[in-house]
Amino acid sequence: MTATGSPVDGLLATVAIVLSLLVAAWALVAALRHRAPDRVQLVGLGVLELALLGLTVLAALALGGGERPGEPGAFFGYLVTLVCLPPLAAVLARMEPTRWGSAIVCAVCLVTPVVVVRLQQTWEVLGG
Repeated sequence: MTATGSPVDGLLATVAIVLSLLVAAWALVAALRHRAPDRVQLVGLGVLELALLGLTVLAALALGGGERPGEPGAFFGYLVTLVCLPPLAAVLARMEPTRWGSAIVCAVCLVTPVVVVRLQQTWEVLGG
């Protein structure tokens, strides 16, 4: 079954995935160069968070309109996790002002696309 019509599958989800991978690449370069997290990484996490909040709003609007995810428990778990990842990465990166802070940002930004895809999969189980 496809996710056609799913509120969490579309341009905003693609933007969030691409943005997350770009921030991950930037953070990886910084970590390999033994650099602490910089402003670009933190701003990237902020913009990523805005995209993920937009995705959350789309899901909330769909729920308000009567649509339901296929696996509600898993869907809401992934949604909460998704919204918490960028702020968590920013806090941990600021607490670790070494290359490992950049590695934390990289790791979180590599996990984010996986969680977006899982969010999409849990919506489409019964056909959103």
